[in-house]
Parts: sequence; C-alpha cells; structure tokens
Amino acid sequence: MIRLKNVLIVVKDIERSKKFYKDVFGLDVILDNDGNVILMEGLVLQDEKIWAEFLGKDIIPKSNSCELYFEERDLEGFVEKLESLYPDVEYVNTIMTHSWGQKVVRFYDPDGNLIEVGTPM
Repeated sequence: MIRLKNVLIVVKDIERSKKFYKDVFGLDVILDNDGNVILMEGLVLQDEKIWAEFLGKDIIPKSNSCELYFEERDLEGFVEKLESLYPDVEYVNTIMTHSWGQKVVRFYDPDGNLIEVGTPM
C-alpha cells in the first residue's frame, strides 16, 4: 500500500492562508519553502502562480470538486469563532443535520477551497 502523505490546495496569498488556517483550525506551519507551505495535519498551501506554471492550466476557484473535512464536537462554538474572526465567510450551507444525525457546516476558505466541518460520528 502506498501512503497518502499530504493534501495540497492552491491559494492566492500564502500569508493570508497561513493566518486563516492557524486562526480557524489551529494549524501551525511545519515547513515554509517560499510559495509552498506545509501545515500540521498534512495540509499543503501552494502559491497559485507557481502551481499555474507547473500545470500550464488555469486555476478554478470554487470548483466544488473536493473538500477539506474537519471534525469538531462543538460545531455551534466553532461557527461563532469562525464568524467572529472572518465575518465575511461565504457559506455553502450553515449548520445542518444529515439524516444519519451528523451536524455539518460547509464554507469556502479565502481562495474558494471548500471546507466541511462536522461533528464526529
């Protein structure tokens, strides 16, 4: 079996994204390589300009083709914190409860990467 090591997301402003993921999720920087930043939990931030050069393709924010998933027991408290730190956060859905009983909220980070935070199952 091959081990999944990291998940990379593309961001326009590395400093803004480092602050967002630290403020909202408590993810500290492990390694900062000028346009490529590894955060705790295996999340990698890649500068959009560098990524576009690698791929030779356009970057499409809010593509809704994948999401980052986090778990939090106090979902209401998390949303209060999120809104106090980032009052302009753009929601896909506010807190909702799935048929199986899990509460979730979905929103975009400052670069249009989709994030879901749910209660543990």
